[in-house]
Amino acid sequence: MAKEPSTQYVCQECGFRSPKWLGRCPGCSQWNSLLEEKIDAQHPAQLLPAATVEAEPLDGRTAGQGPRRLSTGIDELDRVLGGGVVAGSVVLIGGEPGIGKSTLLLQALHGVSTGGKTLLYASGEESADQIRLRSRRVGISSPWLYVVADSLLENILGLTEKLDPDVLAIDSVQTVYSNQLESAPGSVSQVRHCASRVILEAKKANRPTFLVGHVTKEGAIAGPRVLEHMVDTVLYFEGDRGHSFRILRAIKNRYGSTNEIGVFEMSEKGLCQVMNPSELFLAERPLGVAGSAITAAIEGSRPLLVEVQALVSPSSLAIPRRTTMGVDHNRLALLLAVLEKKVGYSLAQQDIFVNAAGGVRVDEPAVDLAIAAAVASSFLEKPIDPGTVVLGEIGLTGEVRGVSRVAIRVKEAARLGFSRCLVPRGSAEGLQDVADMEIRGTASLQDALRELFDEESPPDY
Repeated sequence: MAKEPSTQYVCQECGFRSPKWLGRCPGCSQWNSLLEEKIDAQHPAQLLPAATVEAEPLDGRTAGQGPRRLSTGIDELDRVLGGGVVAGSVVLIGGEPGIGKSTLLLQALHGVSTGGKTLLYASGEESADQIRLRSRRVGISSPWLYVVADSLLENILGLTEKLDPDVLAIDSVQTVYSNQLESAPGSVSQVRHCASRVILEAKKANRPTFLVGHVTKEGAIAGPRVLEHMVDTVLYFEGDRGHSFRILRAIKNRYGSTNEIGVFEMSEKGLCQVMNPSELFLAERPLGVAGSAITAAIEGSRPLLVEVQALVSPSSLAIPRRTTMGVDHNRLALLLAVLEKKVGYSLAQQDIFVNAAGGVRVDEPAVDLAIAAAVASSFLEKPIDPGTVVLGEIGLTGEVRGVSRVAIRVKEAARLGFSRCLVPRGSAEGLQDVADMEIRGTASLQDALRELFDEESPPDY
């Protein structure tokens, strides 16, 4: 009689199972993602008794009432969450190592505890003394915040049942393991099992729960992709270690918008909120230098003024370099083709580097005109007027298309002291009364560059 296998190979990306090792996963086509795990035959699946449920009418008496929210005391975090954390919701926070996930979570729990709420912070990566040292460094002290350094899920859930906290936080979900499974912590089966039990307890107790997740080298949250589908909210903490700015962005939010961002600054006292990120991003911008353009982007419900920088220099390579930071690389290639075809600039033998200053990422089409203007400014060695803001979408034929919510963009530019705004001609109507600044409309990229650089015709390069 054939002996049943005691191990199997499980893909750490998609959960595909195979009786033998494979170099490439047939489920997600990832290389070297199958790891060996033991098959646990001592804990067969248990059939749970069916619960009695009842349906409610859609227009019942609770209709129109929004979910009950709990403020974290951090306005930027509450904005990204949609107004606060919802009771019974599970929030997953991901980010690179050292970006500030644990610090943000500790400060958020401290903000909740000021209202007399009991909180439990379970850490599988740091000891209790290490957490106390960080709390003292950032100035956090609360008798309602309990800390436990344990990775066993059964111990954490048992302590949760004993303390009955108002908020639970687990840092991180990849370090938590259950004794019901024999696989290693961080494996697909462990992460899926632990997350499902934590989510079930959060829904049953109507308890807000925070989970911290590691990210892979590609920037995605480690573990099975189903983890992001199981939770209610997925937040990504972005930023560069070389910059002090941190951006919190919602990738998924069942109780709010996914367009909001929160801006923080890392300091010796922890993460500080940046209530006016436009002033912070423009604080160190150079004046009268070629290759710099200011644009007004929209992130969620508020405008954000960003400096787009470009550097164009002759290339010694057979294939010139095209490098972007904070800007879509494919969008830059499109705009360079329009500059060559419709304006007449010879950029084929030029290395071009484009950067959104401050570590911010801008993806909306409204920044097209600023990217093209910055590239043209560096190529012509002519600076753009420091008091000018440019915004607009550029089409393949060189036309400048209208963008949404122009009025609040212009108001933000006027509030920060800018005197002129170059906008699409279709969006310029009715803006003279919006802000006390000069509004100039443009219909094509050629007209925009002529307006910015006072050129009657493209240069002959």
